[in-house]
Amino acid sequence: MQSSNGRPRGGGSGHESPAENHEGHDLTPAEATGKVRYHDPWYDALASGWGEMDGTGGPAPEVPAARRESADHAVRAGDVYLEVQRSAAFQEVRGRYLRFVVPATVVFFTWYVAYVVTATTAPGFMARPVAGAVNVGMVAGLGQFLTTFLLTWAYARHARLRRDRAALELRWDTQELTRGIRGGTS
Repeated sequence: MQSSNGRPRGGGSGHESPAENHEGHDLTPAEATGKVRYHDPWYDALASGWGEMDGTGGPAPEVPAARRESADHAVRAGDVYLEVQRSAAFQEVRGRYLRFVVPATVVFFTWYVAYVVTATTAPGFMARPVAGAVNVGMVAGLGQFLTTFLLTWAYARHARLRRDRAALELRWDTQELTRGIRGGTS
């Protein structure tokens, strides 16, 4: 049996040296001594600076930031978001969202709990036939699915008609304000 690089798996001449495992790659000191260290650039980038050693016995260097922004810009950008959050337009969008979601959640949760409680406490009622083999429990269970789809449709319609345009305008305003702080178009 052969591996993907054309060399036989297992068997062979016995123990393979680290150089045979890493053809065409320079060996690190750990690999040359037989201690294989797996290089994972994502792990190294995310975990360095968390008290790990860099291979020489010293602490790993801190990973440089992906963006170099001054602390002043970060503070001012944060102020922009706080200003937008305090604005009347944001409060209106949030209020419209809450005025739909809270009652819808209460009604749906009440309907769901009523279904579950009725199914467990009144099995005779849920077994009562409605039409042929269809009973009250089946109708109520299908009603759960129907109300889920109905609620999803109502939420999407409410968002499209009452919130999306205002939220998009807020997003554009926020981007323009933060772009002005950064000093250009980015």
